[in-house]
Amino acid sequence: MKQVVSIALAASALIVALPASAQFQKPEDAVKYRQSALSLMGAHFSRLGAMANGRVPFDAKVAQDNAALVETLSKLPWPAFVAGSDKVSNTKAKPEIWSDHGKFTQASENMMAEVAKLSTVAKTGNLDQIKVAFGNAAASCKACHDNFRQ
Repeated sequence: MKQVVSIALAASALIVALPASAQFQKPEDAVKYRQSALSLMGAHFSRLGAMANGRVPFDAKVAQDNAALVETLSKLPWPAFVAGSDKVSNTKAKPEIWSDHGKFTQASENMMAEVAKLSTVAKTGNLDQIKVAFGNAAASCKACHDNFRQ
């Protein structure tokens, strides 16, 4: 039941995020929003990583649920990288997000694509395939962090 509620909340957040840039009254609001979305996505991604790396026992249902949540959450932060939010003091976003926005957009799209593949693979319950897909998704996250996060 908790998973259904979590998925419903994540889906609601996605709907709200579509016109997100118009919703931020201040740049600080945008930073808080995107940091929250990325933090929540990281928490669910870490659960998958713990299973993929053998730190916790593999549970196919838990993997599937977390992968689905990560896929939904992966779409949320990007509208919150609005003009002016680069000047907020508590952001770890590098200036390259705005100076090379095309590369940033490509990196975010690549991450969303890899996470979508992970979600699809998680539905099979095949741990070996999940490990590969998790590694690819993690690499796409790392690439963005390496280039666009301080």
